[in-house]
Amino acid sequence: MHYLLIYDLAPDYLERRGKFRDEHLKMAWDSNKNGKLVLGGALQDPADQAYLLFEDDSPNSAEEFAKNDPYVKNGIVDSWEVRPWMTVVGKDAANPVL
Repeated sequence: MHYLLIYDLAPDYLERRGKFRDEHLKMAWDSNKNGKLVLGGALQDPADQAYLLFEDDSPNSAEEFAKNDPYVKNGIVDSWEVRPWMTVVGKDAANPVL
């Protein structure tokens, strides 16, 4: 199953992220290497949200990521939520429908 971790970013996200970016990216790449985080990144123009796509049997890995993310811990993320995403089209769809 796919899960989207959705971040609502603080208005000064771009100015404040530098101090925590290396730790955040290390955490993200580690999660990618262990097969949980598929893709992640922030929206642009404006940079007001970020989406991280997780693949797992439950939302736990996405929730734990958010709870431990230095962006969340340091107020760079105003709020977050994890939503199940029913992917049905594409080679990586969790529930392909032909």
